[in-house]
Amino acid sequence: MANPWRGEVALVVDGKPRTMRLTLAALAELEARLESESLIELIGRFETGGFRVRDLIALLVAGLNGGGWAVSEAEFVNRGIDGGPLAAAEAAARLLKLTFTVPGEDEAA
Repeated sequence: MANPWRGEVALVVDGKPRTMRLTLAALAELEARLESESLIELIGRFETGGFRVRDLIALLVAGLNGGGWAVSEAEFVNRGIDGGPLAAAEAAARLLKLTFTVPGEDEAA
């Protein structure tokens, strides 16, 4: 089960719940893979909707690797994601948000 206090997000792949987490190693992998100038630039792509499908795949794979499931992008793209591309994009957005904020921090008290 994903723990949001650890920055974890669940993604159901081929009917099996997987945990995603952006560890420092996963972030470094992601930054290098997308040839991003900085994490801020990378996050900006997602915040403004300027991300590409390859950005989304790279983010999800980095998160899955950080969560303990070693999967390559080539393997991942042939898998089924419950909820399809929209669920994948929503999980990716949540993953970025939880990585850089404390859960509940932006909610009204």
